[in-house]
Amino acid sequence: MSVEFNHTIVLSRDREKSAHFLADILGLEVGAPAGVFLPVTTANGVTLDFATVDADIPVQHYAFLVSEDEFDEALDRLVKARVPIQADPHGNHPRHINRNDGGRGVYFTDPAGHGLEILTRPYGTDPDSELNGVTEDVPGAV
Repeated sequence: MSVEFNHTIVLSRDREKSAHFLADILGLEVGAPAGVFLPVTTANGVTLDFATVDADIPVQHYAFLVSEDEFDEALDRLVKARVPIQADPHGNHPRHINRNDGGRGVYFTDPAGHGLEILTRPYGTDPDSELNGVTEDVPGAV
């Protein structure tokens, strides 16, 4: 059997709020609760199991590879929901997306403070792209 990533636990202050936030932005469904977990499953079968905890939550990073159309839809949802976006993980380019590897990418934060990213091309797809390091303003973004 080949090794595949199956699921991960995402700690949150409110599993309902965090799971629905991610599902709404990415156009996914929130599954039925499974004990303390509230699942959101991606197209490749990986499940993010949201759990509510009353403790300090270490910030994690979750990146999602999406199609160009899915990127447009998610970006539109982020802008309409007034979720702050940035082109890089350090916040040097707020209200922008990046064009790395000839694709598009954007970073934003979920209700628990986790760093989320959507991108249309995996890192290293086109290291010689003239678009590497280029950012684009997103009208209406906060």
